[in-house]
Amino acid sequence: GGGRGRGIWQPPRSGLLLIYRGDERSICGELEHGAFVANLGEDLGLDVSTLSARRFRIVSRAGARQHLEVNLENGILFVNERIDREEVCEARGTCLLHLQLLVESPLELYRVEVEVLDINDHAPTFPWQEYVLEVAESAVLGARFPLESAQDPDVGTNSVHTYRLSPNGFFSLEVQTRSDTSKFAELVLERALDREQQRVHRVLLTALDGGVPERSGTAHILVTVLDANDNVPAFDQPSYGVSLPEDAPAGTLVIQLNATDLDEGPNGEIEYSFSGHAPPHVRELFHIEPRSGQVLLKGSLDYERASLHELYVQAKDRGPSAVAVHCRVLVHLLDVNDNAPEVTLTSVSTPVLEDAPPGTVIAVISVLDRDSGDNGRVSCEVGPDVPFELRSSFRNYYTLVTTQALDREVVPEYNVSITARDMGSPALLTRSTLTVPVSDVNDNAPHFLQPSYSVYVMENNAPGASICSVSALDPDCQQNAYLSYSIADGHIHGMPVGTYVSINSDSGHMYALRSLDYEQIRSFQIEVQAQDAGFPPLSANVTVHIFVLDQNDNAPVIVSPMPRNGSVATELVPRSARPGYLVGTVSAVDADAGLNSRLSYQLLQATDFTLFSVAPDTGELRTLRSFLEQDATQQRLVVQVRDGGQPALSATVSLLLSVVETMPQTLSDFSEFSLPPEASSSSPLTLYLLVSLGSISFTFLLAILILTAIRCRREQPSSDGLKTSNLMVQPPAGTTAATCLDSAQSDFMFLKPCSPPRNNEKDPGKLEQAGSTLPQFP
Repeated sequence: GGGRGRGIWQPPRSGLLLIYRGDERSICGELEHGAFVANLGEDLGLDVSTLSARRFRIVSRAGARQHLEVNLENGILFVNERIDREEVCEARGTCLLHLQLLVESPLELYRVEVEVLDINDHAPTFPWQEYVLEVAESAVLGARFPLESAQDPDVGTNSVHTYRLSPNGFFSLEVQTRSDTSKFAELVLERALDREQQRVHRVLLTALDGGVPERSGTAHILVTVLDANDNVPAFDQPSYGVSLPEDAPAGTLVIQLNATDLDEGPNGEIEYSFSGHAPPHVRELFHIEPRSGQVLLKGSLDYERASLHELYVQAKDRGPSAVAVHCRVLVHLLDVNDNAPEVTLTSVSTPVLEDAPPGTVIAVISVLDRDSGDNGRVSCEVGPDVPFELRSSFRNYYTLVTTQALDREVVPEYNVSITARDMGSPALLTRSTLTVPVSDVNDNAPHFLQPSYSVYVMENNAPGASICSVSALDPDCQQNAYLSYSIADGHIHGMPVGTYVSINSDSGHMYALRSLDYEQIRSFQIEVQAQDAGFPPLSANVTVHIFVLDQNDNAPVIVSPMPRNGSVATELVPRSARPGYLVGTVSAVDADAGLNSRLSYQLLQATDFTLFSVAPDTGELRTLRSFLEQDATQQRLVVQVRDGGQPALSATVSLLLSVVETMPQTLSDFSEFSLPPEASSSSPLTLYLLVSLGSISFTFLLAILILTAIRCRREQPSSDGLKTSNLMVQPPAGTTAATCLDSAQSDFMFLKPCSPPRNNEKDPGKLEQAGSTLPQFP
């Protein structure tokens, strides 16, 4: 819509004439630059101070001249360049300048029509300054002779209004009106001519317009009196009517005229031509064959410029003193749908936010079809499968609005196809594509590529080494998709998580800040957060499970036998031991896990490799054969304990085995121990050391008791005397003794006197059996 007029303002002289008629304004042509037209800011009720900020402007089609402009400081519409009505609108009766006024924030569109009024700035002119008219002296009174019409580019009352003829005694003038209201003059014979009395008559024809002040143009008419030609040609009818489509090609036959002359010879041969007052544009569009009378199309027709053409044709014989007769041909043009609609995007507001509500205006679109009737009636629509629609604001103007919420992550840009189709047959259409980019808002939180991460780190890692990398994605873009990583606060075994690991905030690479020890900590977990840089920021968390892998960094530790003095463990073996006799069990522990803690035992050194063997899995030390007389009484063995790691680690223990005839009740370096459950679960090595320490203390106490018992026995008389040794105790002569094992002891051996067998019979089998029972160790 536009503002409504409230009055008439009349400037001095040839200034601006502003007439408010609804949405129309009228001005006179030929105004100079800067001439006042209207105060649009006041008329439209707009705040003048906001016109510049709201980009108040005139929207014109591409290539169109900008005759008017708006002053954004005061809202005044003024003449931007000189307006020549005849140049802008040619000879049309009404000359309108269509203005589309656009203001943004909010988007509003006003339509204003400015009518350019004609001023009388042109005088009528004749094509020739002198016109020769031949009239036969036999012409009857009242005969009419059309005269050349004057041309005036002005319209309405400023165009040719009437004609005047200088006073004479033979001719009068009659002014006729065409169907388009234009005027032309006809010379009327009022008195019989006599060539012998006066062969030539001179009159002055004056054309006057209706403007103020009145302007005029003249032409001299030279009337030559010819000898009589008895008969003149005659048309079938004085006026013809024909219809012709506007897209008819050049050379199309418009009409076949036919005039007849009763004379014979040259006086009966007829030639056709346009009358002298035929307008120039008619001569450009149509052509008459002089001999046949065919009217042919010469130029291109345009219904939108002129729907009716009026042709004045004369026929004249070839005899002397030929007299021309005239007829009128009215050519009615039929409108053809030859103009496709024009689509103009007058304002585009892009890009559009993806959270814009439905109904948001994206663009203002105008359509124009230069055809008329149904051929000029246009419908406009957008392509399918887009969240936009067209709403008609008023005739031939549409606004493109959103119909639903947008999602940039699904469709970042729309190519909206706008189709304008007229109602003609066949219909013509125009397609225009509008690109609508969708701008991003922070509506998507980051998400990690995995629901959780499991990381395996070898113990004894170098501090600062990279252990893993986490990665998250954010479907938003630009700042809303920029992610930073951080580790949530927490504790690992009472220490802040930041003392164990760190993370690169940009790349998500994680680094170990300390060397990890599988024996101290086997696994822990941390929470990693990814946060975008949008406003407000969005974030997501993921759990990272870190598992410490065992490395073979702990050598086996031998816990049994434990040497009491020096670095060699001692043990007594009865000479009567048979093959498979269990001397003792070498026990070791390894703080590692898995294959790294799987132990194997082997005999590394021996005085005689054929005498002893070590079970590789259990560490049991057994005899391979019976002792011989030549076997040394002391056997030195070195047992190696080796783990299953790569590379393998090992430990050795040296054993000194003494072969004795009888087993004294002395303490063995092989000890049996058991582990408390809580100690076994926490630290096997510490438990073994504690048990070993307890065993040594207990052994020391028993040794004191044994030495006291031996001293007491030395005080008893002996016929042969008592021989003592740290390996063997000889019983008194005549006394039967045997080496027995207390079944209640597992790690220590005692020598006990045994009752003699009944009936004073020796039982060497039982003695051997008792001597072969040795402690077992895990």
